[in-house]
Amino acid sequence: MRGLQTVRGRVCSEYAGDVHIERWFGQHDRGAAAPARIHTAIATPLNRTYKTRGVVLRARNLGEADRILTMFTLEGGKLDAVAKGIRRARSRIGGRLEFGNEVVMTVHRGRSLDVIAGAEIVREHWRALVAPERFGVASAACEMVDAFCEPDLAMPEVYALLVDMLAAVARASDAKRLLVRFSLRLLEALGLAPPLDSCVQCGRPLNGDRIWLDLQATGFVDDACRQRGRAMLELDASDLRSMQLRVRPTARATEAVEMLVAHHLGRRPRTSVMLSEMQR
Repeated sequence: MRGLQTVRGRVCSEYAGDVHIERWFGQHDRGAAAPARIHTAIATPLNRTYKTRGVVLRARNLGEADRILTMFTLEGGKLDAVAKGIRRARSRIGGRLEFGNEVVMTVHRGRSLDVIAGAEIVREHWRALVAPERFGVASAACEMVDAFCEPDLAMPEVYALLVDMLAAVARASDAKRLLVRFSLRLLEALGLAPPLDSCVQCGRPLNGDRIWLDLQATGFVDDACRQRGRAMLELDASDLRSMQLRVRPTARATEAVEMLVAHHLGRRPRTSVMLSEMQR
C-alpha cells in the first residue's frame, strides 16, 4: 500500500525582542530543503500493526499502570490509544509520550482501542513547556485542536499548524501573544474564520474607526449594519489592524478572538479561563 506523504511546509522566522516564532504557510520557498519524510502505513485486516506520526494532546490514567493517550496524528487525525505500563518506572516509552511531544509511534490495532507498542521522539517540547505561561498557552492550543477536530479525520494543515505552534511556544518569552495568531489560523483552516477586511453583513470594506463583533453573524460589522440595542464588542481600527497583522494583538482584539472561538465551540476553553486567572 502506498505510504502516505507527510505534509510539507516551510518555517519562517520573525523576531520580536528575543522571541523566535515559527510560522507555517503551506508551501516551500524556492530552493528550501524539504522536511524529512516519514513513511507510514494504515492498518488493514492484513496489516494490524502500523506507524503514525502524532502529537500528545492529553492523557488520562487507566488502571494501575496504563494511560489512554489522545493523539493528533498526521495520517489519521485524532486518535485515542492505550500505552500499557507507561506509568511504571521501567517503561521504555514513558518519557517519550509526554504532553506536546511529537513522536512516530508503532501501534497495534485493538478491538476497542489501539495499543501503542513503541514511540520515537521527533520533537520534544515537554521540558520547555513546564513554565506556567508556556504550559497554559500550549494546553489552550491542544484543547482547541482536541475540541474542533473529529476522530479518524486527517487534517494535515491543522497538524502542521499545531506542531509549529508548540515549537514557537517552547522558545517564546511572551507565549500568550502567540495564541491569537494560532486561533485565527486554526479557524481559517477549519473554514470558520470571519473576513477581517470587510463587513460580514454587506461586504463593504471595514474602513471606519469603529467596528463591532456580531457573534450571531459570526463576524465583524460596520456602523451601518450594526443592530442597535444588542450588546456587541466594539473595536477600533488599531484592533482590526492587529488581527490582520497577527503581531502583538491588542486587548480588545484578543477578547474578540476568544469570543469567536467560544462561540464556535459552544463554550469557553477551560485553559483560556486559567490563563485569564493567571494574569490577574
